[in-house]
Amino acid sequence: MAPKSVGMIGLGIMGSAMSANLIRAGFRVVGYDVLARRRQDHRKAGGTVARSCREVGKDSAIIVTSLPSSEALLDTAEQLAQSARGRQIVMETSTLPISVKEEAHKRLAARGVTLLDCPLSGTGAQARAKDLIVYASGNREAYRHTAAVMEGFARAHYYVGKFGAGSKMKFVANLLVAIHNVAAAEAMVLAMKSGLDPAQVLKVVADGAGGSRMLQVRGPMMVKGDYSDATMKVQVWQKDMTIIGDFARKLDCPTPLFAASAPIYTSAMAMGRSAEDTAAVCAVLERMANITRGRARGQSRRR
Repeated sequence: MAPKSVGMIGLGIMGSAMSANLIRAGFRVVGYDVLARRRQDHRKAGGTVARSCREVGKDSAIIVTSLPSSEALLDTAEQLAQSARGRQIVMETSTLPISVKEEAHKRLAARGVTLLDCPLSGTGAQARAKDLIVYASGNREAYRHTAAVMEGFARAHYYVGKFGAGSKMKFVANLLVAIHNVAAAEAMVLAMKSGLDPAQVLKVVADGAGGSRMLQVRGPMMVKGDYSDATMKVQVWQKDMTIIGDFARKLDCPTPLFAASAPIYTSAMAMGRSAEDTAAVCAVLERMANITRGRARGQSRRR
């Protein structure tokens, strides 16, 4: 039998991880990214490389997009509309304003292409481990038709309602991620300042009532103090924070804990950690606590 085929536009941290899992699941993955290096990595991983979004559209009945900006989505939608063939389905997994996704939905619908709003819950590391959750919204029949693809790269998927409901669900989830990540860092810094062994704290606390998924996922980076292997870069997270904040303000919904966490991420940017993982908020709080790595725990330099 011919292998199943799916298109993938955007081969960054999330897109490349999803592609790798789809390839392992037996799919032929036709991938495209504006960066040549990512296209080369996709080929090395066993994927088929396309030369443009239009080429992906001509080849694939089901396409997954993982894009960095609103401009990238609208440009991709325009190119896919130009190459539209038959009953195509595009699964849009990025975190972007709902109004932008609605515009892309309109442009593709005009050419007979169905766009599903399918943002993801999970970090890059979770994506590599096939530990993602898909919040799918839009045409229910199209959602059912793409179930096998979602099962190829995600641990679970949920249909959450009409188009745009997936993004709303993602905003709620990411609000919690933003808070829990800073909370985990704050707890780790308190542990360091008090003289506890961070590795032991992670093991013990994560197993109790104070544990969280963010502590489990990002705690190991905080223990090592190494944030170079980014599963979500601080600079990309700033985009997500802005989208969530704008969404909440339009609804006149107070988000005091989310608002309190925002300056910690901004400080990470100011410290030159924009390309590092968002777990780097731990380094921000360490500086605020006057902790210097390498000194005995509980004996940090005092001003």
